[in-house]
Amino acid sequence: MMNCMECLLSIIQMGKRQVKDIFVKVKKQVFGPNGMLKVNFIIKLTLVIINKTSFSKVNKKFNLLLLNFMKKKINIQEIVSKMKININKITIKTFHFNFIQVNTLVIHDDTKEAVIVDPGNSNPQEDAALLEYIQKENLKIRCIVNTHPHIDHVLGNSFCKKSFNAPLLTHKAGMPIYEQSIAYGSTFGFTQTEFPTPDQFITEKDQIIFGNQKWTIIETPGHADGSVCFYDAENKFVIVGDVLFEGGIGRTDLPTGNYDMLISNIQNKLMTLPEDVLVIPGHADTTTIITEKNTNPYL
Repeated sequence: MMNCMECLLSIIQMGKRQVKDIFVKVKKQVFGPNGMLKVNFIIKLTLVIINKTSFSKVNKKFNLLLLNFMKKKINIQEIVSKMKININKITIKTFHFNFIQVNTLVIHDDTKEAVIVDPGNSNPQEDAALLEYIQKENLKIRCIVNTHPHIDHVLGNSFCKKSFNAPLLTHKAGMPIYEQSIAYGSTFGFTQTEFPTPDQFITEKDQIIFGNQKWTIIETPGHADGSVCFYDAENKFVIVGDVLFEGGIGRTDLPTGNYDMLISNIQNKLMTLPEDVLVIPGHADTTTIITEKNTNPYL
């Protein structure tokens, strides 16, 4: 019986060969000592190699599929097929910026056109990291978008507009908060004094279009006025800002927060998305719609 290391070497040597060929070898692991643990790791690693993504992007959905595999409802090939969530067309680069650890996203496809979501870069080191990545990948920034107007998500708006000559898009309902960014920032010790006026106000009637990508805008106030989510139906992910988290929801004790409105928007606008949609929050790890339906205590 092939051991775990031999499986790994076989996967690497096969490179981009068909998934089913890989699992002809690793399926044998299921029946060995600790076989389930080993095949769990091998499958995840293979998905990472094939999709050029990270463990965090496959963990949630994989764990659900693994339960069905153990119940003999699906086989390994079906796991691999279902795990290919079609994000291989695009790259989602995540930076964790400022001391509140905002998920700043740079998302692009093979056209090299890109969008920056929630630039939270707050110091020269973070500015440099963002700039270095965009220059290294030779990206053209088509727009900068804010999921909502809270200070930790907008700190880098000025730097990004100046550096990439791209329009800033946000929802008009968030402007009363956004216009107080300097005051809010100083409360948290941030020193930014420039917060550029948005170039365009977006609503649910609009779309974010770049490269070959098209996002739907979903208005989701409750955490803050002006909160929006960006839904990519083709690639099956939704960027939710601070509306929804793994096992949690956004705070509603901040200005313009409204608990009932937040829960209503999550239930009626997010939980109605396909269950395998990847949820990318404004902080911490990704999750999925089905995971939050089944496990989120607030829902």
